Amino acid sequence: MSAQDELHPDDIQQHLREVQALLSRHKVVEELVHRQDMPRHELVENLVHKQHLAELQTRLDKLHPADIAYILEALPPEDRLFVWDLVKADRDGEILLEVSDAVRETLIETMRPDELIAAAETLDADELADLAPDLPPEVMQDVFQALDSEGREQLRAAMSFPEESVGALMDFDMVTVREDVTLEVVLRYLRRFEELPDHTDKLFVIDRNDHLKGILTLESLLINDPEMTVADAMHRENIISFEPDDEADDAAQAFERYDLVSAPVIDRERRVIGRLTVADVVDFIREESEAEILSHAGLREEEDIFASVWDSVKNRWAWLAVNLVTAFIASRVIGAFEGSIEKLVALAALMPIVAGIGGNSGNQTITMIVRAIAMGQVEPSAMQRLMKKEIGVALFNGVVWGGLLGVLAWWLYGSVSLGVVMTAAMTLNLLLAAAAGVVIPMLRMRLGADPAIGGSVMITALTDSGGFFIFLGLATLFLL
Repeated sequence: MSAQDELHPDDIQQHLREVQALLSRHKVVEELVHRQDMPRHELVENLVHKQHLAELQTRLDKLHPADIAYILEALPPEDRLFVWDLVKADRDGEILLEVSDAVRETLIETMRPDELIAAAETLDADELADLAPDLPPEVMQDVFQALDSEGREQLRAAMSFPEESVGALMDFDMVTVREDVTLEVVLRYLRRFEELPDHTDKLFVIDRNDHLKGILTLESLLINDPEMTVADAMHRENIISFEPDDEADDAAQAFERYDLVSAPVIDRERRVIGRLTVADVVDFIREESEAEILSHAGLREEEDIFASVWDSVKNRWAWLAVNLVTAFIASRVIGAFEGSIEKLVALAALMPIVAGIGGNSGNQTITMIVRAIAMGQVEPSAMQRLMKKEIGVALFNGVVWGGLLGVLAWWLYGSVSLGVVMTAAMTLNLLLAAAAGVVIPMLRMRLGADPAIGGSVMITALTDSGGFFIFLGLATLFLL
């Protein structure tokens, strides 16, 4: 067993601190050696340099590729590239798969074509398909030519499916057996493997034409009589399988619902062409969650925290421009009621409350709707039902909390009319927020767009402008 295999899952933050400490020590010693005017200066510097490199490389060799990826993402560019150069070449491919898209791009830019080819050749076809979009075309051409016919076919198949489909997630590393052999034969067959594919909890039983006939769990294989045939020990009913064109979201929900570890992927003729594992599904869910968080804030993609100013500006400018326009509209709404605000200063103090509560309520609604859409619980035809429900919630909250704020406004400014206007404005803005919170994601879903993208930006803009207009408009009509 290797040193890496013997390690316990320590705190990743501790690994990061240790690497940062070694890098810091290396820089300090190098600076001291450079400042000293001593005989054989170059020899001393070379020895110190090699000592620190060896210590740092030993630490990296013991870490899992995912841990190294985390460390690379947490280091500034200069240190990141220094550490990347120390990683063993045969691990480059695994680490490139683990790092974020933004960091992967910076690492690939520093690698020579022969290094990229060597890294790609260590990966399976399904992994290579994930990395392919980031590799230069000439590198992919060389890698493709180096594959055997089976590998080329698998790579071609993996790259042919849409991004968020089961086919894009499946891998081809699996164990299949025939139903007419005994369990003893299966056990002897498995002993020929150096190791089983990751997350192998079941074997897929196929016929001579690769059609799925059933599944043989490892539990059934181990507890039944070795002389029993696979046909007698396998499960034929309630087999959960997927087709490559199925939505990855649906597959992820099935894995969660049925506690799956792996499942076969079959074509329309029920031929087994691959499998889906819980590791693939967890990676997909994590990426989707990160993308949803970013899209709520109007960010188009994951951003390297050490990226250049220009790269960050390009990632953020689009929705900031939208926000600028909506903020300008809100300011013009306020400007239209300058006379009313001058006559009744209390309006300036109270109007942010109306807009703020409306924005918060709208974000709650849109978050619930987007989550329900992601879980597959909402159909496009459900808009009317959802609208009735959210309007009811908004009406109740508007009367209760708007009434409370109305009483406070009456108590603070001694005006019953101001309290009534406050209650009415709060209720109307919450109704506006509820309607927008339902319509925005549902309309985007109907148009085939991502319901989550920019939702919070749009709802905040609408409730700000709408809230100011409603409150100041009512105040102008009934108080002045």
